[in-house]
Formats: sequence, structure tokens, C-alpha cells
Amino acid sequence: MPAPSLQATTSRRPGDRAQYEFRVVTLPGDVSRSDARQLLTDEAEYGRWELARTRLYQGGTRKVWLRRKIIRVRSTL
Repeated sequence: MPAPSLQATTSRRPGDRAQYEFRVVTLPGDVSRSDARQLLTDEAEYGRWELARTRLYQGGTRKVWLRRKIIRVRSTL
């Protein structure tokens, strides 16, 4: 199975209370549903991302928003 080509960007929303980090993944229309599912499953399992939103455009292009909590580590020194 060839790896689907994709574009991904990561951003943080400064005003969110829960402090989530967002990643937008754009999948071209020639990527099958099963390949897209496998890609998103891998992101969720290994990157701790969860699905926030999905949008399907004309021509089959998919835009998927993933999110994960930002973990703040406090110094113990």
C-alpha cells in the first residue's frame, strides 16, 4: 500500500481553556477511505491525536482537524 500524500500543519489556539494543539491534515481526492482511515488511526495511536472535525470537499479532497491536549510540565527544582 503506497503512503498517501498529505499536507499537515500544526497550530495552537491561545484563547482555549483546555489548551489544545491542532493539526490540520489535507488528503487529496485520490486517497481511498481505507488509506485515510489507516493514516488517522496511526496518528491517533502514536501521536495521541483525536479527531476534532472532518470536512469533505467537491472533488473528494478531505480536510481533517486533529487535536491533542498540550501537556505543561512544571519544574520540580
